[in-house]
Amino acid sequence: MSDSSPLPPVRLHPEAELARAALSTPLLSRAARLARWAGPDTRVDAGGGLAEDQLAAAAELLGLSGDDAAAYASEAWRVAVDAGLVEITDEEAGTVAAGEELALLTGGSPHDVLAVWLAALETVIADAGVPDLDGLVDALDEGGEIDFSSLDWDPEAESEFLDGVLGNLYLLTVSEDGSGEGPVPLPALAASMIVPSDMDEPTNDVLEQVSDAMMRLDDQFRLLEPIGLVDYDPVDEALMADADEEPAAPVDDTDVSRYGMVRLTPLGAFGLRARLLEAGFDAPAVGELADKGADALLDATARFGQSAARAETEQWLAQREPLASARELLSAARGADAGAPLRRLRCQQALSLVGPEAEPALRAVLGDPELGGLARVWLSERGAADVPPPSQDLVFWLTIDTVAAQLRAEGNSEELQALVEGLAAQHGGFFAAAWRVDHPDTADVLEAMGRLHPDKRVAKEARKAAFKARSQQTG
Repeated sequence: MSDSSPLPPVRLHPEAELARAALSTPLLSRAARLARWAGPDTRVDAGGGLAEDQLAAAAELLGLSGDDAAAYASEAWRVAVDAGLVEITDEEAGTVAAGEELALLTGGSPHDVLAVWLAALETVIADAGVPDLDGLVDALDEGGEIDFSSLDWDPEAESEFLDGVLGNLYLLTVSEDGSGEGPVPLPALAASMIVPSDMDEPTNDVLEQVSDAMMRLDDQFRLLEPIGLVDYDPVDEALMADADEEPAAPVDDTDVSRYGMVRLTPLGAFGLRARLLEAGFDAPAVGELADKGADALLDATARFGQSAARAETEQWLAQREPLASARELLSAARGADAGAPLRRLRCQQALSLVGPEAEPALRAVLGDPELGGLARVWLSERGAADVPPPSQDLVFWLTIDTVAAQLRAEGNSEELQALVEGLAAQHGGFFAAAWRVDHPDTADVLEAMGRLHPDKRVAKEARKAAFKARSQQTG
C-alpha cells in the first residue's frame, strides 16, 4: 500500500463499545488479573519476564492448565509490563508494582482503555513476527548474540510481511467492494502478498511460497486472536498431516474454510487504523467530517465509495438545519477546478437527503450557470411548482459536468459506458453541439465518450468533437 493515497473510510463502532470489547479480550483481561495479583513478593528476571518459579502460580490464577499454561501466563505477564499495567520498580532486585495504566482499565475513559489495548496489541504483533523460541535458543552463538542467518529469518522482512498482510486484511474489510465483516480465506491473504498482480496462472514455485506463507500466517493469527484483533478459524490439522497418513475421517478438499478463515473484528479495525495512521497513511473514518465545513465534506467524500459517502453525509447533515446545510453545500460546490464536477455530484447526492425545508436555497441558485441544473433536478424530483425549464446550453453544460464527475469517480466503468451510449442515442446532434459547451472538461469528456462508445461511427464523431473543443480552448 502507498502512504500517499487515502485508504477507503472505515466505519468504526462507538468508543465505549470498543473499550468494552478490549476489556473482554482474553489476553488483556489475563494481563490485568496478573497486574492486580502482583505484589511485594513478585519477582521478574533480567528481561522483565515473570520469574520461572512463579509461573505455575500465575497460570493457576488465570485458570490455565496443560502443557502451554506457563507459556500463556508468561505471555500475559509480558503484555502487562509492556502496556504499563505493571511497573518494574527495581531491575536489580527484580521487584514490581502496579503500573499507572492499571487504574485506567476501571476508572479511565473509553479512550484511555483503548490506548492501553493498543499498547498490548503492539506487543502481540511484535511477538507474532518472532519464530519458534527453540530455534532462537539453538541459534545463540558463543558471544550470546542471535545468529539470524542460521535461522533463515529476517526480522525486518518478517515484520513488513505481517504488516502487509494486516494492511490487505484491512483493505478487504473496509473497501466498498470488499468482504466487509465477512471472513477472508487464508489462501487469498497469503496470495495477495506472494502472487504478482500481472501473473495469470501461478507457477508451482509461487504456489509453494503461498503454501509456506499460509502456514506462517496460521501460527500468527492464532497468536493475534486472543488480543481481539481477529476471529480466526485455523487451518485444518488434517491438511498438515504426512501424506502417507490416513485421515481420521473423510475430508472435502473443496471446502475453502479448511484452509483457514480470518475476520477482522470491529476492535481490530480500530487497531489497524490506529497503526496505519501512526505509519503515515491517510486512513479516514466515517464521521470524522461531521464538524467540518461543506467544502471539507465534498472534497473528502469525492474519494469515497457511494455507500461510505452517503453514511458520512448523513452524519454531517444530522448536525445541521436543512436550509443552512443546503446553502453551505451549494456554495462549496462552485468552481472550475479539476475537482469541481465531482464536488457538484456529491453535492447533488447530499441534497437528495435534505427535506423540503431546503427549497429556498435551491431556488436561489436557479440562475447560477454551475448550480442551476442540479437545482432544477432537485426541485422537479420533489414536484415543486414554477420550476423554469432549462435552456439548451444549461442542459449540455450539466451533461458535460455530470460525465466529468463520473469519470473522476469511477473511471471507464460499465455504468459510465451505458450513460454515454444513452446520451448519444437520445440526442442525434449531441456531438455537433457538445463541443461548443463552455466547460473546462468538455474536450476530456468527448474524448472519453470516443473511447467508451462501442459504435465506431459514433466514437469517431465524439473524437472529432473533442478535437474541435480542444482547438477552441487553445485558440
